[in-house]
Amino acid sequence: PIYSKQYSSSYEDQEIKVQETQKLLERGQIEESTSPWSSPIVLVKKKNKTMRFCIDYRRLNAITIKNAFPLPRIEEIFDQLSDAVYYTKFDFKSGYFQVPLSKEDRAKTAFSTRDNHYQFTVLPQGITNGPATFQRLINHILGPAGWKYALAYIDDVIIYSKTF
Repeated sequence: PIYSKQYSSSYEDQEIKVQETQKLLERGQIEESTSPWSSPIVLVKKKNKTMRFCIDYRRLNAITIKNAFPLPRIEEIFDQLSDAVYYTKFDFKSGYFQVPLSKEDRAKTAFSTRDNHYQFTVLPQGITNGPATFQRLINHILGPAGWKYALAYIDDVIIYSKTF
């Protein structure tokens, strides 16, 4: 198992980490853990000056067997859309968090706050196989519509047509 110590942080940042973990816990996106794995939390400042709660999975990603499922090439998406006149685009809200994580993989997603240890129950951001896993799921959902009148690039989906 990979165990990384938490990065040192200010009291204010620790409070943000605890608050964000509480929200994830209340939504059922994480659960308490006894996992020997642990990756550090990082807070990234967003444009609006609030902080984004992230986990630094670089060490875990380095030893993960990569999912070879292909992501669409942007150029091919634009080619497919070139004759379309009407477009509807949507973005899945917290798309990865809609994907349940298998029980046997949850322990690997563990992280700690100053007062507890948790693991994800859903696909977390930052996992190396997240994009390929989500793309495979979306392609399956789109089924025969994929590349005919609906395209997906990870959690962004566009429905298109030449006529209304």
